[in-house]
Amino acid sequence: MGFHEIRFPANLSFGSVGGPERRTEIVTLANGFEERNTPWAHSRRRYDAGVGLRSLDDVEALIAFFEARRGQMFGFRWKDWADYKSCPASKLPGPQDQPIGQGDGATTAFTLRKTYVSGGQDYARPVLKPVAGTVRVAVAGDPKVEGVEYVVDPATGVVSFAVAPDFGTAVTAGFEFDVPVRFDTDRIQTSVASFQAGDVPNVPVVELRL
Repeated sequence: MGFHEIRFPANLSFGSVGGPERRTEIVTLANGFEERNTPWAHSRRRYDAGVGLRSLDDVEALIAFFEARRGQMFGFRWKDWADYKSCPASKLPGPQDQPIGQGDGATTAFTLRKTYVSGGQDYARPVLKPVAGTVRVAVAGDPKVEGVEYVVDPATGVVSFAVAPDFGTAVTAGFEFDVPVRFDTDRIQTSVASFQAGDVPNVPVVELRL
């Protein structure tokens, strides 16, 4: 799959609309009860990149980015301003924000993830596109040094330790992250007159499965 490790301009994604979607199959039985099932283990996010455009310069930047990605051909990074940290939006990521695994004395590689908790239920979302330089890691609450005790692959979200964490120790991490996406259209339609009148183009963007 073609993917460009470049982020859609963050100033253009700011103000965009979008969020997670699920797919639920519902069958209503003869007695009126329902059976519900989902073929998706993970949610998928959709956005509209057109809503964040505020000037004709923004339109030009969008078209340049769209052309460089060849429309739907190549994926790219997207900053979801409503959900881009391992911690609450008002705080800075810390090394104990999210559990990403438990040491067994042999495993050295752990994939970043963010866990959403509500009402006693939780969902662990894989984080595959962390922002380079923002990942903080701890083992058993002890912060580790990046580049010495561990390294992070920003293209996959894998944290690799120089020495495997001891058996039973909690491995945690804090980070900022992007969403891997692609344009969900091969055509952008806009005009100077319509844009100046407040009619922004519709530019759908959809999350990629990697």
